[in-house]
Amino acid sequence: MIQIRPAAARGHANHGWLDSHHTFSFADYYDPQQMGWSVLRVINDDRVAPGMGFGTHGHRDMEIVSYVLDGTLQHRDSMGNGTLIEPGDVQRMSAGRGVMHSEFNPSQREPVHFLQIWILPAERGIDPGYEQIRFSADDKRGRFRLVASPDGREGSVTLHQDATIHAGLFDQGETAEVKLGADRLAYLHVARGSVRLNGVPLGAGDGARIRDETLLTVDGVEQGEVLLFDLPPVADA
Repeated sequence: MIQIRPAAARGHANHGWLDSHHTFSFADYYDPQQMGWSVLRVINDDRVAPGMGFGTHGHRDMEIVSYVLDGTLQHRDSMGNGTLIEPGDVQRMSAGRGVMHSEFNPSQREPVHFLQIWILPAERGIDPGYEQIRFSADDKRGRFRLVASPDGREGSVTLHQDATIHAGLFDQGETAEVKLGADRLAYLHVARGSVRLNGVPLGAGDGARIRDETLLTVDGVEQGEVLLFDLPPVADA
């Protein structure tokens, strides 16, 4: 089963300084049919105006992954981390028993466009943690590169959950296949451009819930950038 979640069906909030599209229920956008998929709880497609951002606020018991598409995101947190996140970087912050952080666009001229992803952890109340790793475009060109995993294998960031994230860049003529376990769920999100998933066309912002599929084929159409989440089975998914 491949169930398409069209970009136009997502929740949307425009606060002036922040233009955000919500794949799943978030903040003022609530749809009981869109509460997540397996342990994947949030995919927010955010654009933040120059010099603006999210002031210091708290999280707990969530694996938070930031994936920058354009521009630069400045991160600071109560663990003492202060970093710049740029295209190619994958940042993982484990909120655990509690962490405070802020996210800002440090540029006074250019907006920042990024995906914020929340994944439910396997265990509550863990120590907060932070990790940031850069993956080159060549690493992702015409293939799926592992960027997050439970054990940090292949140089990926570590998630405290039985889930993986792969990232890929696909132009026309570029194809990649991914095998899934028979009992696994998956979600594919098109960050930009366009691709075909098992022959089904998908454009920027589109997503697909995946169940009972053991082989996925992604074909590039036009400058496609996609994230693929391999997720554990959940009874109510």
